[in-house]
Amino acid sequence: MDDRTPLTFTQVQAEEGLDDWRMMFQTLETRFATGGLEAGLALVARIGDAAARVGHVPELDLRAATLHVRLISRDVFGVTRRDLALAREISAAAAEVGATADPAAVQVVEIALDTADHGEVKAFWRAVLGYEDHPLHDGEVRDLAGTGPALWFQGTDPHELPRQRFHLDVRVPPEVVAPRVEAALAAGGRLVSDAHAPAFTVLADPQGNQVCLTTGLGRD
Repeated sequence: MDDRTPLTFTQVQAEEGLDDWRMMFQTLETRFATGGLEAGLALVARIGDAAARVGHVPELDLRAATLHVRLISRDVFGVTRRDLALAREISAAAAEVGATADPAAVQVVEIALDTADHGEVKAFWRAVLGYEDHPLHDGEVRDLAGTGPALWFQGTDPHELPRQRFHLDVRVPPEVVAPRVEAALAAGGRLVSDAHAPAFTVLADPQGNQVCLTTGLGRD
């Protein structure tokens, strides 16, 4: 397989040496506990060396005691073998400096807008958010720098207001769903549907506002 071919969720899961990482949408991500800024800067330097060896560029978010790492091949807008190679190099570098991976801490929040005609509203939301079209999906606009949450348009039947039009989709690693659902129910929420779990589970707050917990499982 060409190292520029986008990989599916299932293909990435089948790879070895990626225990520190989780595939979200078109990204491979993890978070390292560094213990402090100085150690975090040392890890960033090691990652820079690894990136030079592999010839690929990671996206880094350094905080006081954590370093979040996102890998994506933006030329094909997906995870490729270049990302897997760099992920393994980064894990090795983190182990050498004593940084601990916490891949269950990663998540991606999307905003979903119910609409019977996304073509009618897409240009407005793209303009007001300062976003761009998703490179692969017509029904979504994104901050391609990866900072802001994606907005995607969920097809629905025409309807009159009022009705919930926006909801959040929260993409999490598969092992996070069950405890997250339990916590939401304990906090007064209710289960709307798990018919499509683990791809997505629909929950509602005590006032009926819905949210979806999603994973990459069952989506290839």
